[in-house]
Amino acid sequence: MKFPALTTDQMKEVDRLMIESYGVTLGQMMENAGRNLAELARRMLGSRVVDRRITILCGAGNNGGGGMVAARHLHNMGAQVSVVLASEPNQLKGVPAHQWSILRAMELDRVDFDFGSSSLILDSLLGYGSQGNPWHPINDWIKRANDSGIPILSLDSPSGLNTTTGIAGQPCIQAEATMTLTLPKTGLLASQAKEFIGMLYLADIGVPPELYRRIGIQVESPFVRGSIVSLDNEEGQ
Repeated sequence: MKFPALTTDQMKEVDRLMIESYGVTLGQMMENAGRNLAELARRMLGSRVVDRRITILCGAGNNGGGGMVAARHLHNMGAQVSVVLASEPNQLKGVPAHQWSILRAMELDRVDFDFGSSSLILDSLLGYGSQGNPWHPINDWIKRANDSGIPILSLDSPSGLNTTTGIAGQPCIQAEATMTLTLPKTGLLASQAKEFIGMLYLADIGVPPELYRRIGIQVESPFVRGSIVSLDNEEGQ
C-alpha cells in the first residue's frame, strides 16, 4: 500500500484539527507516539530489553516529550534507561514539562553522558518543524550520538533533517531507523534523505481517515495490520 506524504504545514494542520475539531489532546498523541517508539525499540533489540541499556536524547519540545514517554515504557519493560535532557528543565513547557514530572516521580530524570554501554540511542531532540542547522547544545548531542557507533532510532525524523525538503542540516542524526508519525513527510521520501533515515517506519497516533479528507488527502487507514508499519517493505510490523 502506498501512502501520500505530508508537508510540514500539512502536519501542523493535522495536529491542529486533532486538538480543536476531534478533541484528541496533545498528551494523548504524545502517549501513542512514545509507546510505539518504545515498542519499535524493543523489536530492534530482538524483542528483549530486560537489563539492556537504552539512552534517550530529549529536546525541550513535543518531540522530546515523545521520547520521555518512550523512556517510561522502556523502563516498565525492564530496560536500563538513561535520559538526556538537552535543555534546562525550567525550559520545558506544557505537555513535555508534564512528561518530565512523571520521569522525576519515577526517578528517571537523571542525565547520563556516557553512551559507552548503550545498546540503542533514541533520538527525540528535534521535531518536524525544525529548520536550518541545529543549535547548541542540540548540535553537540547529534555529533556525539553519530560518533558513538551505537544504532540510533529517531522519532518522527532524524534531528537536523528538514521534513519538507529532505535537506540535512549540519549536523544531522544518521539513524539506523526512523519512526515517523501519522503519514510520511515529503522530505523523508527524498533520495538525499535516505542516508540519514535508515529503515523507515510509520506509527499510529490516532488520526482518523476523516481528518485527512478534510485537508484534501484521500487515504484509508494505514494501520489495518498493526500500529507500526514498515514503509520499506510495506508490511505491518
